Amino acid sequence: MKHWFSAPGFVLTCGLMVSAADWPQWRGPERTGVSSETGLLQEWPADGPPLRWKATDLGTGYSGPAVARGRVYLQTTRGNDEFVVALDEKTGKQLWTTAIGKVGKNQGPQYPGTRSTPTVDGSLLYGLASDGELACLETEGGKLKWQKSFRKDFAGKVGNWAYSESVLIDGDLLICTPGGGTATLAALNKLTGEPVWKAAVPGDDLADYASIMIVEAGKTKQYVQFLRKGVVGVEAKTGKVLWQYARTVDMGANILTPVVKGDRVFTSGSRTGGGLVELKVDGDGVKATEIYFDKALGASIGGAVLVDGRLYGTSGQTLFCAEFATGKVKWTDRAVGPASLCAADGKLYVRGYNTGEVALVEPSPEGYREKSRFKQPERSKIQAWPHPVVANGGLYLRDQGVLLCFEVSAAKKN
Repeated sequence: MKHWFSAPGFVLTCGLMVSAADWPQWRGPERTGVSSETGLLQEWPADGPPLRWKATDLGTGYSGPAVARGRVYLQTTRGNDEFVVALDEKTGKQLWTTAIGKVGKNQGPQYPGTRSTPTVDGSLLYGLASDGELACLETEGGKLKWQKSFRKDFAGKVGNWAYSESVLIDGDLLICTPGGGTATLAALNKLTGEPVWKAAVPGDDLADYASIMIVEAGKTKQYVQFLRKGVVGVEAKTGKVLWQYARTVDMGANILTPVVKGDRVFTSGSRTGGGLVELKVDGDGVKATEIYFDKALGASIGGAVLVDGRLYGTSGQTLFCAEFATGKVKWTDRAVGPASLCAADGKLYVRGYNTGEVALVEPSPEGYREKSRFKQPERSKIQAWPHPVVANGGLYLRDQGVLLCFEVSAAKKN
């Protein structure tokens, strides 16, 4: 069996020291939606993998879990308040709960509640409430270390559905997106919350619903974010705005966290399509040159993953496979309908957020190759947008007030 990754050990990524099998932040250790874990089931029993545990009475919301150092961290909503909840990784037992802020107002269709994934960095954790309150907590006990308000402290401005970002830790810095003309993006001291720099993107741009990625273009390290008016790259040391790209802007919401490989960045909108830009140093700035744009590549809320040079995501009702370098679509399949996904140990984990179907799929340019499927129990009547997470042999599915952990380690097969 072919494995894409190195053997388990310890990795240092985005400033986070974690076990290779942990999932300490949004979309995993490298924010790619791809786990380095191996030794997982290559097929599931007919009724799905066994349930390790079920945590209920969590409160509602759209936040996905972070898994680090034997604990699972989740943001949740109870009434008009938002919280971080810590659970025991082995049992799902609640260990502590800390309030971090209020529920942000929605303008238009109502999807109230928390939607950011906590970011775990050693003994500290960072959570963003949907109204824009950013909190730093101790992982042991949940004690509040410091707190900032995107709206009050940075004159932040966000789109129609409140704050959804999962903040980035990079070394000593916390990188975030308050939005607006004062600090569209900002770097904070992760230990104190005090600003290191503020990036004012031209046009008084708003925070939307994606999260920041680190990109190296030549010798220029930068942070890339998908804002309301387009994708932007800022210099890591100073926050200087280097480039912008607007072709993939969606008229409703920009949600996809950029997919990065080297100096190339892919972004997309569900109603616009997807585009790839190549970044090259150009004098004192960086030039973003479009490599391709295709309306068929409209990955959005379900995310997209890059595996063996190919991009997988859902556009509308269909799962697609496309060559990352060229945008050429290899195949499409309705699979489980609109879905979110992650990848681990040579397989895609595809969760239909309308149907509740969960599929184990072998990634291949030759066509859709489903290995197993099961129906998620404990389905709410609300779209299950949180992405699936695979960590330490567990498959995590969040659905409003419940978090399910399934055993997918081959070593623990019954």
